Amino acid sequence: MNLGPVLRFLGRLLVLLSIAEAVPAVCCLIYGEHADAGAFLLTSGLTLLSGLILIRFGRKGEGLYRREGILIVVGGWVLASAFGALPYILTGTLNSPIDALFESASGFTTTGASVLTDIEATGYGVRFWRSFTQWLGGMGIIVLFVALLPEIVPGARFLFKMEVPGPTAETLHPRVRDTAIVLWRIYLLFTVVQTVLLMVVGMGLYDALTHTFSTLSTGGFSPRNASLAAFGPGPQFVVIVFMLLSGVNFSLFYLVWQGRKDVLRRDAELRLYLTLVGAATAAILVDLGLHGGGAGSIGQRLLDVLFQVVSIMTTTGFATADFDLWPPLSGGILVALMFVGGCAGSTAGSMKVARMLMGLKFALREVRTVFAPNVVRGIKIGNGIVPESVVSSVAGFFILYLSIWGVGTLLLTFGGHDLVTAATACIATLGNVGPGLAQVGPTQNFAQFTGAQKLLMVALMWLGRLEVYAIAAVLTFRFWRR
Repeated sequence: MNLGPVLRFLGRLLVLLSIAEAVPAVCCLIYGEHADAGAFLLTSGLTLLSGLILIRFGRKGEGLYRREGILIVVGGWVLASAFGALPYILTGTLNSPIDALFESASGFTTTGASVLTDIEATGYGVRFWRSFTQWLGGMGIIVLFVALLPEIVPGARFLFKMEVPGPTAETLHPRVRDTAIVLWRIYLLFTVVQTVLLMVVGMGLYDALTHTFSTLSTGGFSPRNASLAAFGPGPQFVVIVFMLLSGVNFSLFYLVWQGRKDVLRRDAELRLYLTLVGAATAAILVDLGLHGGGAGSIGQRLLDVLFQVVSIMTTTGFATADFDLWPPLSGGILVALMFVGGCAGSTAGSMKVARMLMGLKFALREVRTVFAPNVVRGIKIGNGIVPESVVSSVAGFFILYLSIWGVGTLLLTFGGHDLVTAATACIATLGNVGPGLAQVGPTQNFAQFTGAQKLLMVALMWLGRLEVYAIAAVLTFRFWRR
């Protein structure tokens, strides 16, 4: 393995991160938080110095192959989480390095789980940083890296494939760097549009920008203790729309921009995604009507249910109602949606609608082979046949993902937590969702867990964000053999 280029690329990634860490200092100065501004500038300096050291020890001219690409992607997320934790410590927001790492990893992986018990007691700069880390992690720090560095081209395609969530990674241009630029342009456009719309419906610039960061990344961090419940129906409706958009494959937006409006109608994954949102909303509304739950008028109840369904389905994690108090069926539906997630190629986490669709068709094909074993049928999604290599990859992903969830749930019960808390905390972190049920419900937080359990959940966040395979590969002995 050529560690030289790995160190060099990771060093340049830290240089890029150091620039991002200096941005909240401006926010601190605007709100008169001079000590916190100094903490962010110190963090930026330490990250920059570390990046330059890695670049110095990295070597030019060596090949970037599959193993090096995997190590860059995994190392990039780990380093971003580690150096992103420094502001929480240096500002005095969190005294425990484990808590700081948890909050940072939750931000960059767009999980949205938090150990902060009083968010509004923290400084404006720190709350801005929380949301900003989610915005950076939403489209992907490695995708941004690929977009900004033209000389990474030899290994760009593999890095892009490892970074973009989903069973396949579509490239919109022959050059992967051009694809990364297109995706970030769409992401930036949505950021501007949502921020403006939130300000139009009554939010101030600070709240509008931070909530936009957390919406488009499907992250869910809010600078308010009450999350979006602190605002009226107008801002909530805007957030619903952009959560839905963020859960859609971003390549579809580019194709629509190019005039191919038929792709929305013909995309099987998009149809299933919207169908699940509609069906879950209708089922929960009926359940609340029959067994009680929810509050306010019918219109308010519809808004609350739709908001929670979209937030959970897209793994955003915002909350405007305490769905932990809803009837068991409603809670069960939301937990099921935690396993599904958004579309492939979106900023959403979890297993993805595309994999669910492939898995269902694969299961039906196996059922048919019971009575027709000699008939060979391919799995068709849309107008194309899915390669058997992709089908095998999806099957392996299901096995690994559910096995990790099962083991993680058992490990979290060791601290005395009930099964519902442990199971939903595990899928909330592995699926990058944020809230769960019981002791990790939408009005609770993750501060109650032990240090070891928090480190376990940090690992689950990384596994979920990198979709299991990359980190699992790094942990195998054969990966490090020559």
